[in-house]
Amino acid sequence: MIIGGAEDKLRRRTILKEFVTASGGPEARIAVVPTASSLGPEVVEVYDALFRREGAAEVVAIRPESREDAHDPDLVKKLDDVTGIFMTGGNQLKLSAIVCGTPLGDEIVAARERGVVIAGTSAGASIQSSHMVAFGGPGATPKQRMTQVAAGLGLLESSVIDQHFDQRNRYGRLLMIVAQSPQLLGIGVDEDTAAVVEAFPAGTDDQPDHEVLRVLGRGAVTIMDPARITTNAFEARRSSPILASGVVLHVLPAGSAFDLTTRTLVPPAATVDPTEAAEMAEAGQDLRRLARDIAAADADPSTLKRRLARSRGPRDKKDGATT
Repeated sequence: MIIGGAEDKLRRRTILKEFVTASGGPEARIAVVPTASSLGPEVVEVYDALFRREGAAEVVAIRPESREDAHDPDLVKKLDDVTGIFMTGGNQLKLSAIVCGTPLGDEIVAARERGVVIAGTSAGASIQSSHMVAFGGPGATPKQRMTQVAAGLGLLESSVIDQHFDQRNRYGRLLMIVAQSPQLLGIGVDEDTAAVVEAFPAGTDDQPDHEVLRVLGRGAVTIMDPARITTNAFEARRSSPILASGVVLHVLPAGSAFDLTTRTLVPPAATVDPTEAAEMAEAGQDLRRLARDIAAADADPSTLKRRLARSRGPRDKKDGATT
């Protein structure tokens, strides 16, 4: 679960509810990793209260403050029986520098493989991709040296994730990264929004497993696919604008789904307006009654239609008019 930051903690708590439910609900045992945060124990206390309010059985804190801590077997062992791992916001470069390439980082990846739900907000979202935005400025135009990239945990391969995307105008820096590295899929997640990625096994041995991204929350997920990009990123100087032509853009609001394996939109399921469905059902009943009347009385259809309209008139009057 890749959360763009500032997830709702006071009202509906849609994203946090889904995380606890996916982690096992009343049987959930959740590890909070607050390494990226500059706050003290209070950040763990906040998420402890929130997750328990949503029904989680237990919440434990795992906070390495150095790479030495992240090598501690006792700390790593705390992840053995968790059903969910939640990485908080803060400084993603600090989180990456302490966790990536350590036994703790490896155990987070292994936990995902055995079915543990991995979630992260803000910095905890960025670190989930193979490449991570380390820092950089806002702006809609991609410019050379606009941002820097570091290694992430690689839970989502061949991708780069940015967060607070629309709210902090981070279009340009994500576009700069995919222009420089066209093998990466750029994923920008708005605040109070989550990109929920699930793996679906292939139908046959000849087909690859599919990863499908589903959007949850108040905002949108923006995907930049640079597979056919034309760019001058390799020769642009200093902070000059970068040519980026042919990037396929997908803006996915809540309820949308995207196949990350094929890089295609999953067609939305058909929805039926309840009012329209009720009207169609009533019309069908009227037509069936009309057909029975015709068959029983051998009457003229137009006469029966007029009679039916007159009989329905008083029932369908609204504001003095007959519909």
